Amino acid sequence: MLLQSWLGCKCFEALIGQPWWLGEKPKKQRQVTSLTNTVFLLIGKDCPFLLRDLLASQEFVSIFGQPVMDVLKVFIGSPDSLNLRNILWHGFVSAKEIPVKYFSMLLFLTAGLGQLLNNYCLQSHSALIHRPYVSFIHLKELHIFPDLNQELLSLAEELVTKSNIVLKTMIPFWIAAITSFQQARYADCVILLLPQLEGGLRVLFTAVNKCPSRLMTAESSSLYTTFDEILAKQLNNEEMNQLPIVLGESAMEFLWDFLNHQEGPRVRDHLSHGEINLNHFPREIANSMLSFSITLLCRFSQDDLTSIKEHKSLKLLMICANNYCTKFHPITQLKKQILNCIKSITSWPDFPMGLKEQEISGSGKDTAPCILMINDILSQLQPYLTMNVTLLGDPVNNLLTEKLLIELCSKHIHTLFSPRTILETIVVLRQISTHCHHVSRQVISVCETKYEQWINKSLRSRQRLNFLRMRRSIKLLSPVFQLVLILITLELANIPMICRKNTFEYQQYLK
Repeated sequence: MLLQSWLGCKCFEALIGQPWWLGEKPKKQRQVTSLTNTVFLLIGKDCPFLLRDLLASQEFVSIFGQPVMDVLKVFIGSPDSLNLRNILWHGFVSAKEIPVKYFSMLLFLTAGLGQLLNNYCLQSHSALIHRPYVSFIHLKELHIFPDLNQELLSLAEELVTKSNIVLKTMIPFWIAAITSFQQARYADCVILLLPQLEGGLRVLFTAVNKCPSRLMTAESSSLYTTFDEILAKQLNNEEMNQLPIVLGESAMEFLWDFLNHQEGPRVRDHLSHGEINLNHFPREIANSMLSFSITLLCRFSQDDLTSIKEHKSLKLLMICANNYCTKFHPITQLKKQILNCIKSITSWPDFPMGLKEQEISGSGKDTAPCILMINDILSQLQPYLTMNVTLLGDPVNNLLTEKLLIELCSKHIHTLFSPRTILETIVVLRQISTHCHHVSRQVISVCETKYEQWINKSLRSRQRLNFLRMRRSIKLLSPVFQLVLILITLELANIPMICRKNTFEYQQYLK
């Protein structure tokens, strides 16, 4: 029944992520996600970001009435209230520290909110339109660790009781998370695991930064020590956070990938705001989150567990964790775009066999000056290349360029706590890469369509001439695109040097 704690703290957000109906048999489209936002938009326009601001809004008062909102504020409102939602979701309290009657109250109150909302919709003749669930993509990339088996899960249960980062009062939550995974209740597993992972890292954070008073801070007069501060580069007093040094770059990159990066799964955000269909939560994410947590339990456990730490399956998990590299940082995303773009260019159709040689001749004279200029540019770029590869060669040879770009993109770039100047530059480079890829797809589509029309003899005279000109121009466009990608990749390889520029130099460089 440990999920009862979570259900209670999430009650007003409509047992968010769960099907929730308005006193009638639900239609398929009536599955609620982020219900509070949906209700607010029945009347208001600019929806507040924070739940406490939503509870204080006049829009909610108009729908539910002031007495109801006052009760909600007492239970899940600001830090001055019981604030059940935050102290539970951030892992501050154990299962027995909150009276069951609080959760019962919130569950019945939520049902009452449904009736009030249904009455409001009937009286105002308005419809509650819900947003679709968030779907996790790139599941192959999110499957980081080997599949957890029963043997590993049994080891995990033993590690929980011996780990230095697990408070004794929180052991039941950890065990329940492992049990949920065994029962294929993957959403329940992660819901139970995330607050305990945060709590465990808080234990480590307060120890390495020598601020033990922050461990149990969950009061209205003090800031909570949550993931935002735990994973930050600096503390509030601008001293360096020691936790990233203790955890190591790979562990920090995993946490940022799964929790923070905008293009990553952002598991915690989506779950806490009810944007996930809990019945179809991916096993891959649960497996990765639990596996990573097990490696932390192992790393920060008592010294007398040598026999467990030397277990073959556990050592394999540790190797995967220690070798993890970011997959969702903007720099990594740019590398993916570059390689996808060059693959698209290499798939451009060759000159059709059905065209006569004299019809496509003449392109050599058109492209020769450009090829010479590209070769000249490549020769000037060579001294700036730090890797042991050469840029000189046939610029029309797509395969050589693709191999070069793969080698350039394989260079490791530190991504943790990238400064704003680097992130802004990456945005510009990604826009250029995106446009190149878009044009490349257009070239492929148009060539295939026009050639089919050519073979079927459905092109008029002017259209045939335009098609021939286009085919000749492609021979020039391809090396130009390759050069652009090489330039982008070289800028990426040398991107740490941007930090040495002053403000004026940086602005000029960005332009």
